[in-house]
Amino acid sequence: MRVLVVEDEIKMASLIRRGLRSEGLAADVAIKGEDALWMANSTGYDAIVLDVMLPGIDGFETCKRLREEGVWSPVIMLTARDSVEDRVAGLDGGADDYLAKPFSFAELLARLRALARRGPVERPAVLEVGDLRLDPASRRVWRGDHEVNLSAKEFQLLETFMRHPGEVLSRYQLLEHAWDYDYENRSNIVDVYVRYLRDKIDRPFGVSQLETVRGAGYRLRD
Repeated sequence: MRVLVVEDEIKMASLIRRGLRSEGLAADVAIKGEDALWMANSTGYDAIVLDVMLPGIDGFETCKRLREEGVWSPVIMLTARDSVEDRVAGLDGGADDYLAKPFSFAELLARLRALARRGPVERPAVLEVGDLRLDPASRRVWRGDHEVNLSAKEFQLLETFMRHPGEVLSRYQLLEHAWDYDYENRSNIVDVYVRYLRDKIDRPFGVSQLETVRGAGYRLRD
């Protein structure tokens, strides 16, 4: 297991690296976010330990850029600021886990092992299908450079489609993902909301990306 430690406090970085190496792990250190970007792009790390407070670009921006550049190594963020806002920003930016300072090294090691078991699975913070983009964190949608305003249910339905691009989704599958069990009027609700979506994400732009597959359901073409 090879870990990249991104920490500008030299003493802390050395302690983490020494601890990881004593456990038989390979560990490299970067003290700036810019260094972490090129190192992670040139080496396939099994996990990245990323401090939030870094000189230059901070940990949030570093994590975001890693994901944008296609680096999917699991990321655990470290911070002395254990606020809810910071945790939300880190996780929405593409991080996989969060650990507040001071922390137990044994816990850091256990979290790293858990992340490494998952492997580098692609999980972008912003979903993209063609020129259609959806940001689950800010709940915003764009067709190209144009922002599209959706209702909460329209957004939920589109997110379901965008997490399964190119797949034919039956009405039942869409109901299971976008409506809860308390909703009773299920007769044609999917068809109604698919029509609403088309009126907002397709027709104004002269495209037909959300298509009907006769006898099967609907598909968002990629």
